[in-house]
Amino acid sequence: MSEPLRLHIDWTRCDGRGVCSELLPGTFARDDWGFPLTRDHRDPVLEHADLPAARDAVRLCPRLALRLLPLA
Repeated sequence: MSEPLRLHIDWTRCDGRGVCSELLPGTFARDDWGFPLTRDHRDPVLEHADLPAARDAVRLCPRLALRLLPLA
């Protein structure tokens, strides 16, 4: 099994299109303007089952605001 990853949002790039919250509804909610919200306001740590959707979110983000990073 691979090492745990976190999904980082670059807030200077994000413009609230909602692709990440659509692909990862268990990880992100959306605020009134469409920006992603996490439960604890930190980069979410992803479960192994969420990695394919997270990779899709990174690839499909229209503003290139998402990155998968090691947990450490």
